Amino acid sequence: MGILDGKVALVTGAGRGIGREVALDMAKGGAKVVVNDLGGSVEGEDTGDSPAESVVKEIRAAGGEAVANADSVSDGAGAKAMVECAMDNFGSIDCVVNVAGILRDRMFHKMSEDDWKAVIDVHLNGCFLVSRAAIEHMKAAGSGSFVHFTSTSGLHGSIGQANYGAAKMGIAGMSKIIAMEGQRYGVRSNCMAPFAWTRMIESIPITSDEMAESFRKFKENATAAHIAPVVSYLCSDAAKDVTANIFGVRGNEIYLFSQPRPIKTIHKGDGWSHEDLAAQFEPSLRKELFDLDGTSEYFVWDPI
Repeated sequence: MGILDGKVALVTGAGRGIGREVALDMAKGGAKVVVNDLGGSVEGEDTGDSPAESVVKEIRAAGGEAVANADSVSDGAGAKAMVECAMDNFGSIDCVVNVAGILRDRMFHKMSEDDWKAVIDVHLNGCFLVSRAAIEHMKAAGSGSFVHFTSTSGLHGSIGQANYGAAKMGIAGMSKIIAMEGQRYGVRSNCMAPFAWTRMIESIPITSDEMAESFRKFKENATAAHIAPVVSYLCSDAAKDVTANIFGVRGNEIYLFSQPRPIKTIHKGDGWSHEDLAAQFEPSLRKELFDLDGTSEYFVWDPI
């Protein structure tokens, strides 16, 4: 018995990278898989490729069941079509894994409106549209699981990725509310913040020998294949009590990320004047205020 026997999964962005590994692992676990991929470039441009078909062939060659879908997650009709693809071919939709994404990295003062909208459209709007199309079926069935891909670029911050980080933080907020609202219907929702060598990471320019060596170790020790089994687990009945959380996988490390909570309160019974704030606000909170450390400053050790 596989951990996902009897489940039907839709994996977006499953033609390459992390999505491909997730689709292969879910099929290995017994799921019937809709492999969705538009076939675009890292920046979302049409390349004419059809990588989803290649993944379907791999799954079938290994004895699994899969169908390909090339609709866009950022199109409402396309999102509905890929969910209906699962219903028409396999009769249900039990798991949705939202991996599809693009990058348009720019410094904020150089970021165009198109760069902003394109990334928000694929990541945040795409997660909404696909999840919204699937949740009615899950609600009717009394069960279902979402895994949405977020990023430490949003959770911690990353220079040059204001559009990407904003989208990924939005996904984390959406996932929490889906989990809260879905509880009564047996629908779970979690986020995955992945660390893996993919063509998105490959697109980052290397600016020093030190960076090149760090990337070499990262490529060897933090692969998409490390992430896939955790995603399969989160979609399985073995994780029936796991919802509303954010996890990370980096090589053989699994992280549970914190979520924003109040950590300190300052109070003044007669209210705060400008002068009071100037005198007391920063000194009172200094020890708890966050600094500018982002993803690269925090994760300074090589993947294990």
